Amino acid sequence: MTQQFYVSPEQLMKDRADFARKGIARGRSVVVISCRDGIALVAENPSPSLHKIGEIYDKIAFAAVGKYNEFESLRQAGVRYADVRGYSYDREDVTARGLASVYAQSLGAVFTAEQKPFEVELAVAEVGAGPEADHLYRLTFDGSIADEQGFIVMGGQADKVSEAVAAGWRGELDFAGAIRLALAGLVADKEADALPASAVEVGVLDRDSESSRGTRRAFRRLDDADIVALLAEEN
Repeated sequence: MTQQFYVSPEQLMKDRADFARKGIARGRSVVVISCRDGIALVAENPSPSLHKIGEIYDKIAFAAVGKYNEFESLRQAGVRYADVRGYSYDREDVTARGLASVYAQSLGAVFTAEQKPFEVELAVAEVGAGPEADHLYRLTFDGSIADEQGFIVMGGQADKVSEAVAAGWRGELDFAGAIRLALAGLVADKEADALPASAVEVGVLDRDSESSRGTRRAFRRLDDADIVALLAEEN
């Protein structure tokens, strides 16, 4: 009878964590920034259809890095959770904190019980009446959850991008300034001076969506023309 190799729980968890971190680091970075106008979500993503940023509910958006099939399944599960909770109770009962808790449970269960962990890192953002009321939650592959302030940077060379964003972040930035700062951060680890509009994906949670567009849905996705026009605005 053959004898099975023994691997300590500590070593097993470390191996899984290293595996997930390497997979996430291979992805392109995503930046989520809270600003005066709302929350800007900017991802380096040349694909026009495989989105890393999306809407979850009225004032809640989702951003992710890592394996597309894994974070897309989580995004869809989050949409279903939000729809059911909003229908069963009240739309105000759907919050980023509740959604982040559900994601944390799912990621933690996969990390501890499954043979391969999810190679993903998530951000859940909820826009409030003012910058101080915004909620930014960051979730890692093992189900850890952090309540971030100001901005989130995930994937790729996150440390370099985060340093560049931190150096220029201010709460009074408008959407144009926040997107410009995010793009500057995304090229911090590259030889290029700038990324073309076709190489990035941008979405925003508009703080004044009800007054400006007459809808409680705050999320909108910007196309290449919108990005170019916004970046052309004066600082």
